[in-house]
Amino acid sequence: MVVLHAFLTIAGCPLHILDSTDSIYYPIRVHLRKTVLVLAGCGATLAATAHEFWLQPPRFFIAAGTVANLRVLVGEKFEGHRWPGKSNRITSLVHYAPNDTLDLTALATQDDSLRTNVEFVQPGVHMVALATNNASITMSATEFNTYLKEDGFDNVLAIRQKQKSLDKPGREIYRRCSKTLLQVGPSSLDTVGTFAWRAGLPLELVPEQNPYALKPGAALTVLLLANGQPLPNTLVQVWQRSPDKPTQIFRLHSNQKGRVLFRLQMPGNYMVSAVQMVPATDQKAADWQSTWSTLTFGFSGHPAN
Repeated sequence: MVVLHAFLTIAGCPLHILDSTDSIYYPIRVHLRKTVLVLAGCGATLAATAHEFWLQPPRFFIAAGTVANLRVLVGEKFEGHRWPGKSNRITSLVHYAPNDTLDLTALATQDDSLRTNVEFVQPGVHMVALATNNASITMSATEFNTYLKEDGFDNVLAIRQKQKSLDKPGREIYRRCSKTLLQVGPSSLDTVGTFAWRAGLPLELVPEQNPYALKPGAALTVLLLANGQPLPNTLVQVWQRSPDKPTQIFRLHSNQKGRVLFRLQMPGNYMVSAVQMVPATDQKAADWQSTWSTLTFGFSGHPAN
């Protein structure tokens, strides 16, 4: 279970207060939409439930010298399938090791199929960051408005209403950013703070504490950056998946300094996600530009010594 503090928002979901003095809450369960999107430029359809995009290692805790295949997944409820995109969609794939930074983009994209095998040599926390270029989608007015409401894009809805365009289709270009943190060897060997390094992604989630060094109940603060600047008042979701338990989803909003805070209570895999939507630069090509970002990591509840 994750305990949320300070920046929790209800977002239309039932909320049960356990202790109002300590601001401790039970989890919020969110049901995702079943909208169908029409891919621009072709006749295919895409279920919007294949919504999040993340990097998933086979294990988050590995031994030094391990070669791991990082799967690129899309899906909902932190349960996904392999991303069908080709390697030409990738603009960067970078491995941040404690003693080095390795740009893997050329190697990963030399074939049509994306290559994401990464060798983790040095003990400590390693970060891998991936970014894609834009793809495009077009939705009917009803589908687009529903999507905006359910994903918390109140500002975009307000603009469409002001422009009297709520009855017009939504033309969107979107790109993806993803980071994952792996613990190689014991957590006590992390001395350089790789977990908090900034990868320069268009939209980036930066943990300000090392999740692999935290004990159960400790707070984790995550900073949301858009083009390197804190992004306030933005929906941030935390996804928690523990063995033999249903995935839990928590909806927060970044504060005025772009931060969200939550506590890690249950061992398992975690994903933090956020999205920003702004008017597209080229209005002939699309109305809106969205940028999606995720951060994944594991939590054992027992930091290694």
